[in-house]
Amino acid sequence: MDAEQIERVRAFNRYYTQHLGLLTDRYLGQGRALGPARLLYEIGSRADLRDLRERLGLDAGYLTRLLRALQTDGLVEVRPHPTDRRARVAELTDLGHRERAELDERSRRAIVDSLGALTTGQRAELVRAQTTVHRMLRLAATTITPADPATAEARACLLRYAAELRERFPEGYDTGALTAPADVTGTMLLAREDGQATGCGLWTRLSPGVAELRHLWIAPDARGLGLGRRLLTTLEADAAAHGITTMRLGTHRALVEAIDLYRRTGYMEIPNYSDSPYNQLTFEKPLPRTVVS
Repeated sequence: MDAEQIERVRAFNRYYTQHLGLLTDRYLGQGRALGPARLLYEIGSRADLRDLRERLGLDAGYLTRLLRALQTDGLVEVRPHPTDRRARVAELTDLGHRERAELDERSRRAIVDSLGALTTGQRAELVRAQTTVHRMLRLAATTITPADPATAEARACLLRYAAELRERFPEGYDTGALTAPADVTGTMLLAREDGQATGCGLWTRLSPGVAELRHLWIAPDARGLGLGRRLLTTLEADAAAHGITTMRLGTHRALVEAIDLYRRTGYMEIPNYSDSPYNQLTFEKPLPRTVVS
C-alpha cells in the first residue's frame, strides 16, 4: 500500500470511532463503555466463555474482568457448562436482557438520527459503500495457509463440502470420493476467518508437471467476498512453486458458480481425463513457471 492509502484508512478509522462514540465511557449514552456493552450483545441468551474469547479475540483475564463488572451490576451470571464441567457459560439475567434490548433500540435510533439528513438515494449509496467495506475487511482478515489433510479440522472442512454436494447433486455424493490424506501428494490449504475454517481446497500430482485441483469449497456464509477466487489463485501459485505447469480439474454441472469461476480465471474445457462419476466437465489451465531464487 502507498502512503496516501494508509493515511486515508487511518483518517476514516479516526472519524468513524469518534462518530460512533467509541472513545467515551458512555456508549450510546448509557453508563457503560463499548467493551462491556458489546459483551452483553455477544452473550445473547447464553455463550460459552471459550467461544467468547475466540470470537472477540479477548485475553482471558480481560474477559474475566468484564464479566465480573457485569455480574456486579446484576446483568450476567456465570455458571458451569450444562454438558461440559470443564467449561463455563455466561447467561444474561432478566436485567441483562432488558439492558441489551435498550442498547439495540438506542443503536437503531442513533442510526436514524445520524442518517436522517440524507436523501433516500444517499442512504442507499452509504449502505452499499458500507457493505463493500465489510466485504473487503472480511476478505482481508481471512487467512489462507497450508494444512495437514489428516487433521480433524481439515477433514471436518471436507465433510462440510461433501454434505453440500450430497444436497446439490441429483445423484447425491459419496464421501468415499473425498481425497484420502495419504493421496494428497501436493498441498491442502485452509481459509480461516476468526480462527474458524471457512474454505478449503487442495491439489495433487497426476504426472510430472501436471496436477489436479480438488475439493475447492467456500462456506455459504463466506461466499460473495471474492474468497473463492483468492483460494484458487493461491492453490495455483503453490502448485507452480512446486514445478506444476498444468492444472486440471473436474466438476459437476450442478456447480454453476464454480464453472463460471473456472472459465473466468482461464480454464478451458478439455476431454474427460477422469473416471470420477462427478466430473461431468473437465478443464485445464497452463500455469506460469515460477522462478525460484
